[in-house]
Amino acid sequence: MINKRLLIKNLLAHFDENSFFDKKRQLNLHTKEGKAKFLKHICALSNSNPNNNSYLVVGVEDTNDEIVGIDFYDDSNIQNLVNSFLMYPPKIAYENVRFPHLPSNKVVGLVTIFPNQEISFFKNKIYIIENFATFSRIGSNTVPRYEEQLFDNKSVVESIEKNSRNDLKQVISDVLEFINITHVNRRPKYEVFKEYFVLCWAGNVKWIRGVRFLSRVDIFLVNEHLNLFYSELDEVTITYNENEFIITEFIKLGLKEATSCYPFSRQIITFHDNVTYTIHSELIFELPKYNKRLLHHIYNSNLVLIRKLKNEEIFTSSEERDLDYLSHSMMICYLNGFKEAKDELISCKQALKNSQNAMLFISFKEVMRILRKLKYETNKNE
Repeated sequence: MINKRLLIKNLLAHFDENSFFDKKRQLNLHTKEGKAKFLKHICALSNSNPNNNSYLVVGVEDTNDEIVGIDFYDDSNIQNLVNSFLMYPPKIAYENVRFPHLPSNKVVGLVTIFPNQEISFFKNKIYIIENFATFSRIGSNTVPRYEEQLFDNKSVVESIEKNSRNDLKQVISDVLEFINITHVNRRPKYEVFKEYFVLCWAGNVKWIRGVRFLSRVDIFLVNEHLNLFYSELDEVTITYNENEFIITEFIKLGLKEATSCYPFSRQIITFHDNVTYTIHSELIFELPKYNKRLLHHIYNSNLVLIRKLKNEEIFTSSEERDLDYLSHSMMICYLNGFKEAKDELISCKQALKNSQNAMLFISFKEVMRILRKLKYETNKNE
């Protein structure tokens, strides 16, 4: 299997940006402009490499190729984003690749664009990119048209990938580092699948109403240097059998203190007999129902809190307590038919960010992540 860390090093060491390889300091997939730029690069790389993989590396300084890393990115919806805007979209994979010299909360993002014989183009407008627009790569430049490639990159890319294969010494070293150094205090475990794949995981144990959950979970598929990560605020359960490793994510929902954990999504890593693996993500969330009259009262109270936040007014002691639940209660209102609740919450984003209570903005970001995931999964199933 390809060692993704070695692959990134080989790409950076031997190639400047070209028709099958691009690098970025960071991605911003939270804005229309950022999404449009990302989709443009995917479209161009796909159209310029119909016979081989192409790569986008994120977390690298453009001027000197220094690996500086980025925050972990939840990749579960990135294929849905591509499918939503591109006609004849390529299959892509986003992987969080760890590097030893980076801080524990930083990784390098590796986007693999798999071969696609069809010409991709935009089927929906986004930002300033119009319907039917298409892109290609000419050397290191992305151009707003389709250009048939004069040179087939297949042999070059295959050579790079061949030189990025795993060796047993590196696999053993990575497992020992994970268990004995990186996560020695967080109950690390490992399992071997199909006599080849080595998967390590570690996390902090939480007991909620008699159920055992893990938080701040780090999952490391050693052969691939693939990293899955769940934050301190996440609650997940892990199960596995001889063929599958299953991560079920839960979210806390409720009004004020009356919260419960609801299954939200599931990621299944399936290991195959032909020394390959696949990762499948599925949404399993079912929205709990709440009394409409109670939600009306909470929604109107939250609007008062939002107004006071934006105007920097003084809160009463009870309002201070209610602020802790603002983001999640507005999400519940939005999902139960209060369509303006999401926009109202977003309107006070800066005020939440500036608050002395750091948890307010952390809760806001968590709610936005959940809503984005729900949006993409819903669009995928329509």
